[in-house]
Amino acid sequence: MWRVSMADTTKMRMEIARFKYLVLFLTAGFAYLAFAPAASAADTPSPEPTPSWQAEAKKELKSANYEAAIKVLQTANDSASADWNNLIGYAMRLKNPPDLMASETFYKAALKVDPAHKGALEYYGELLLMKNDLGGAEQMLARLDKICFFSCEEFRDLKQAIAAYKAKRASK
Repeated sequence: MWRVSMADTTKMRMEIARFKYLVLFLTAGFAYLAFAPAASAADTPSPEPTPSWQAEAKKELKSANYEAAIKVLQTANDSASADWNNLIGYAMRLKNPPDLMASETFYKAALKVDPAHKGALEYYGELLLMKNDLGGAEQMLARLDKICFFSCEEFRDLKQAIAAYKAKRASK
């Protein structure tokens, strides 16, 4: 006849309880994965269509036609849009000669409209590096780190720009 001590019985019950919780947890996880996308898709409103000025400005920026992009954006004059402020700030920063004061004003406006605008955080950080404000750029990187849970292109780009800035300063 098998003799089982009270301690062994308690251990066995604990293992069974852990197993039940594991099965319950896995079942809930699979159910969430199976049904959540359908539910959220039905509840999520369709995204706003991209404004024509945005597509046209991005085309000009991609071709490095910064003055043309600025004209497109000034014609649209959508100052309530974080994207508009970010794009015009970007064009102002990269045109020749750059207008860093105007660029900073537009980046700040973009971040006022949308404090989590990844593009504005990255570009504003790059602008701060141009102004030799490493601390400010690192603050923008820290904000991106909070927003980008598993990293994002904007975080990686600004991190790389900061590393290049530090390497350049160290070599002097």
